[in-house]
Amino acid sequence: MPTAIYVIVWAVTAALVTALIALPISLQAHLIAGTILVGAMILLKLLRPLGVWRLIALGLGTAVVLRYVYWRTTSTLPPVNQLEDFIPGVILYVAELYNIGMLFLSLFVVAMPLPRRATPPIDLANAPTVDVFVPSYNEDADLLATTLSAALAMDYPTGKLQVYLLDDGGTDEKCASDNFAAAHAAKERRATLQKLCEGLGVTYLTRERNLNAKAGNLNNGIAHSQGELIVVFDADHAPARSFLTETVGFFARDPKLFLVQTPHFFINPDPLERNLKTFKEMPSENEMFYGIIQRGLDKWNSSFFCGSAAVLSRKALLTTNGFSGRSITEDAETAITLHAAGWNSVYVDKPLIAGLQPATFTSFIGQRSRWAQGMMQILIYHRPLLKRGLSLPQRLCYTSTALFWLFPFARMIFLISPLFYLFFGLQIFVATGGEFIAYILGYMVVNLMMQNYLYGRYRWPWISELYEFIQSIYLLPAVISVMLNPSKPTFKVTAKNESLETRRVSELGMPFLIIFIVLTLGVVAQYWRTIAEPYNADTTLVVGLWNMMNLLMAGCALGVVSERPEGRAARRFAVKRRGEITLNGDAMPMVTENASVDGIAIRIGAAPATKPTVGDQALISFETTLAMPRGTLPIRVKRIEQDPHGLMLGCRYEPSEPLHSRMIADLAFSDAERWSRFQKARRNNIGVVRGTTRFLRIALFQTSRGLSYFLGLYRLGKVASKPSAAE
Repeated sequence: MPTAIYVIVWAVTAALVTALIALPISLQAHLIAGTILVGAMILLKLLRPLGVWRLIALGLGTAVVLRYVYWRTTSTLPPVNQLEDFIPGVILYVAELYNIGMLFLSLFVVAMPLPRRATPPIDLANAPTVDVFVPSYNEDADLLATTLSAALAMDYPTGKLQVYLLDDGGTDEKCASDNFAAAHAAKERRATLQKLCEGLGVTYLTRERNLNAKAGNLNNGIAHSQGELIVVFDADHAPARSFLTETVGFFARDPKLFLVQTPHFFINPDPLERNLKTFKEMPSENEMFYGIIQRGLDKWNSSFFCGSAAVLSRKALLTTNGFSGRSITEDAETAITLHAAGWNSVYVDKPLIAGLQPATFTSFIGQRSRWAQGMMQILIYHRPLLKRGLSLPQRLCYTSTALFWLFPFARMIFLISPLFYLFFGLQIFVATGGEFIAYILGYMVVNLMMQNYLYGRYRWPWISELYEFIQSIYLLPAVISVMLNPSKPTFKVTAKNESLETRRVSELGMPFLIIFIVLTLGVVAQYWRTIAEPYNADTTLVVGLWNMMNLLMAGCALGVVSERPEGRAARRFAVKRRGEITLNGDAMPMVTENASVDGIAIRIGAAPATKPTVGDQALISFETTLAMPRGTLPIRVKRIEQDPHGLMLGCRYEPSEPLHSRMIADLAFSDAERWSRFQKARRNNIGVVRGTTRFLRIALFQTSRGLSYFLGLYRLGKVASKPSAAE
């Protein structure tokens, strides 16, 4: 009976809302009503931003959006008999409907995300056995040594933890390659990594052939191990000591649990953050997904495997023959398969690993192309909305995740649409200047406010649009290729541990300059059209402002592809350890100030007998949080500073044995709380007005910087060349 009452209430409410949305009112009345609703949303944001009041505010915004959709559908489409206007007009209309549909799916997923889960304790006497898999393909031994050392250092009962390096770069197939140089490199790699694993106490595994990429490599690990739980870390994802204690306990509470996923936290900026210099103050791109969206998915038992920083049940994986390898995103495909089989997942919203992001724009686009193509394969192969075994909320969640990657179509349509009018005078959007202001301006303001309600502390205004813009140019052909041939994409490993030594324009930067020039010509066309057709001045002004917004976005993109030298590859975090440094034969006390995976800052209180110089070698020993043999870590001085508190030395590690890697891992990755503090410091809601102003300032500066790079570096020949097919 209660269910019937809920259905009746829902039906009556939907009918009333539909009637109000379709109510014929004057333009002035709509403007007044819209202003009142926006004012109410602002008031609720200031006074009651959480709980049911948040839902009310989002409901008011939804009413404005639906009113816009009704007006857009009934009043703005060009006549069918004018095909030159009608066809691009309908394409633009469909792109808008896509964006609005994604907004509504987002509302369903994240309107009321789950709060952070409490960590259940582990029954130490009956703790499950754990196998840690670190899949590798072409990563350096030094990078792998640090990750493996951090994995070995995780807190867990003795004898219950085994770490495996799954090496796909030294397979029998590669070692027997007809390419003599490639075969020699594979054999050398295998020997080097076998020696590394032996020194660390890690099990080295490879296989005969490189079948099914990462999924095949992981499945080979399953075939050669016995642990009840399987932990997966990418080669550049080093865990904190508390990773297992924060995650394993969930499996004792739910026998149908197949996954505990944790966020991916990165200690280096992505190309946008580095080139725009926003890494220290603006929430990272992935924080919107891991900070809000995954918690929203978790509410509907739909949080999914993200390829790393996760614990999985061997029992669950064996029911579906291991990790799925039909698509190139084996992580999400494995999750949807197990969710459809009735298994559950949990998301732990706490950074417990530190990883590295792609350093160059080219690697960034390569990584996102793989994600986009893989999610399109899942959309085609699995059809989440119709997939048997999934609940309705799970179907909507997976559909939302997959459909998101169609954004390149909408973004490119929004980019070129104003040019149809400015260059050719096509009327693809039938409306007066007053209607533009009353409907479109209100819709845009409400859209920004709803995004701020949903993601305020995790994403600044306009930043999502910028990320989508810089990706769309290259993701559009990638997505189309999957639609034409779903089996075509192949797994490509994201480059790890890259570095930039000089200023340069990315090899993928030229299309953004061409777009900027075309949009600039659109501004010229706007000026000409205003003079030639004064009777259409209001329409020309509105369309021109749209083009100007695109121009600002394109100018900002010029800054993104104008790559700066990265300096320090990874951010250093405060680490206080007392110890001793031996420098130029003198041993003296020291304290560490900060550390990262690549270097350390050391303070010496007393002046050394011999003045240190840049390039000096030294040995340090310090208090560790682990039970490991006492030893010294070799370093090289890179920077010297004197301040009132003593002498500060900026140093680089020079590891040469497994113990050194364990010491570095203990310094850089033992404490997850420092990552949480760093995230918290960046998560501030700057609001729609301040955020928009900030974006305009960034866009104007980056436009000038980007143009200077293009004009200066192209003339000097410092533009990165496109990689060859062999590379």
